[in-house]
Amino acid sequence: MQQNNSITEFILLGLTQDPKKQKMVFVIFFIFYVGTLGGNLLIIVTIKSSQTLGSPMYFFLFYLSLVDACFSTSIAPRFIVDTLSTKKIISYNECLIQVFAWHLFGYMEILVLMAMDRYVAICKPLNYPTIMRCQVCIILIAFMWIGSFIHSMAQIILALRLPFCGSNLIDHYCCDKQPSFKPTCIDIDMMDLLVAFNSRALCASSFVILMISYIVTLHLL
Repeated sequence: MQQNNSITEFILLGLTQDPKKQKMVFVIFFIFYVGTLGGNLLIIVTIKSSQTLGSPMYFFLFYLSLVDACFSTSIAPRFIVDTLSTKKIISYNECLIQVFAWHLFGYMEILVLMAMDRYVAICKPLNYPTIMRCQVCIILIAFMWIGSFIHSMAQIILALRLPFCGSNLIDHYCCDKQPSFKPTCIDIDMMDLLVAFNSRALCASSFVILMISYIVTLHLL
């Protein structure tokens, strides 16, 4: 990644500067992360090791657990370690990678939740094996990965075009768009609006489609 700035690292301020509270945060988030990772890995191993769980429902559940585990791992381990560090330093490249991974797996998780297999299974049960073939499931997952990758690359391209020359302090526990864009040498109000519109529009449209699909499904039930 080519650095278009004079800042090579950032300092994260985290959730709190109180040592006692930092230890509490460490314990709480460590337990949640281990539970989340363990649960998702258990689902992944169960689906992969069982020959009876080959339906599209378990195919998408496998990817939902995989993406959720990756999403948690992109943020939680670094944050948990930082709670015990006196100085939370993250390099410029690591920060961009974290932003990319967070958006990639986060948006992918939303798209997997919108999988059409549940709608087809309830609304067209007799045609379910014909419609939700293995090839169709693979194509749907491929499009989801491509869409998530394009969305994440848009965030990184915007960040690479920014000249960073101000303070390298980030008032956050991880690298996110708005907090990470603050130490720039230019006015980024318009860019903030574009980034916010991009993320909010994608999340809102996905949420609306997801709710409509479940409302239709529940109505037919």
